[in-house]
Amino acid sequence: MKDSFVRNKRCVVYGTVGVIFLTVIDQLTKCLAVSYLKDGPSMVLIPGVFELTYLENQGAAWGMLKNFRWLFLIFTAVACGALMYGYVKSLPSKRYRNFRILCVFLFSGAVGNAIDRVFHGYVIDFFYFSLIDFPVFNVADCYVTVSMVLFLILYRKEVLAWIRSES
Repeated sequence: MKDSFVRNKRCVVYGTVGVIFLTVIDQLTKCLAVSYLKDGPSMVLIPGVFELTYLENQGAAWGMLKNFRWLFLIFTAVACGALMYGYVKSLPSKRYRNFRILCVFLFSGAVGNAIDRVFHGYVIDFFYFSLIDFPVFNVADCYVTVSMVLFLILYRKEVLAWIRSES
């Protein structure tokens, strides 16, 4: 009993440190984007493929739901609550260690963009794939997208079983 309590406590500490570390990386890259890209030309890294460009995004991808900051913040709070619940609920199981890691990345991405919305009124984006004209995005967006794809890959059987049981 005591061993599991110590292990669970350690997992919570690691998760918290992970969220702080990843969020700091996201915010640092956004500070660099403001310092080096704002009010300046794009920085082409691979001509015709990838560049760094500054964008103040007041909505979601492609500028959808522009000026609905309150809606994004409510959604972020609910999502973060669900992620914390899932993280804590999965603590007793070593089987869901990868799930907890994905929760840390998802939480960090959500918090990173929420910080921008609260303090700036918009999200700072700066990665741009010009080859496919993909929406400009940031490190927090990478956390969210990559962790969701990995979640679906790693837990597809559980997700499909859950979907089938609901129908």
